Amino acid sequence: MQTRQPFAKRSLGQNFLVDASVIAKIVGALDPGENDLVLEIGPGRGALTEKLIEKNAEIYAYELDTEFVRSLEEQFSGSPSVHIFEADALRIDFAEIAGGRKLKLVANLPYNVSTAILQRLFASADVFEKCVLMFQREVVDRVAAQPGAKERGFLSVLTQAYFDVEKLFDVPPTAFRPVPKVWSSVASLIPRPDRQFDVKALEAIVSASFAQKRKTIQNNLKNVLPDAEQTLVETGIDPKRRAETLTLDEWFRLSAAAGGKFFARR
Repeated sequence: MQTRQPFAKRSLGQNFLVDASVIAKIVGALDPGENDLVLEIGPGRGALTEKLIEKNAEIYAYELDTEFVRSLEEQFSGSPSVHIFEADALRIDFAEIAGGRKLKLVANLPYNVSTAILQRLFASADVFEKCVLMFQREVVDRVAAQPGAKERGFLSVLTQAYFDVEKLFDVPPTAFRPVPKVWSSVASLIPRPDRQFDVKALEAIVSASFAQKRKTIQNNLKNVLPDAEQTLVETGIDPKRRAETLTLDEWFRLSAAAGGKFFARR
């Protein structure tokens, strides 16, 4: 007989998904198959894990909370395709887990670490086939924001540089226990095949350009980039535009043209 599952811990930002229809939609979006290697971050009480088992995929579930690790090990002791690990998602080596295979990642991410985990995915984008992730709704709105949207910022550009991002659906607070105060959203992230850019240059230029969103891109860059206006014009970008209006291709062109000058100044 299974022991009582541990309570959610506010200190770890734990809110467990209990809505069966939402769980089914997430698993459907991930579309795991018999030969797939699925990485689940934060399985908690195993609601998603149970449905993933039905797809006959191999599941590596990483949980930070020791109490839940023990509960999960007991819960899935009869399922040889499920492997439970106690680990901090911020310290996971995704490439080591993949072992040369492609991963499908699924996670109901705690709100307090979601952005940090997302940023860790950038460096390992090549090991993923698809990521289906749940964030606080505002985070998904930011990462999926298109040029011209007020939500578009540094995280939007960087995420879209590495992944094709699609917001799939919203999830109400009532889908969780305990019930959070905010809405969540689920997004699909599929690695872009054409990631031909200088990582450091792109991050530096985008960060500087969004330093003060009310300012034009020229005014944000002029103190850190020699000949900011000339560089923008040569790249085909109106210096009077604001950073949130630039397309991804424009960011790539600008970072390629300005990267060397930026680092020389710094």
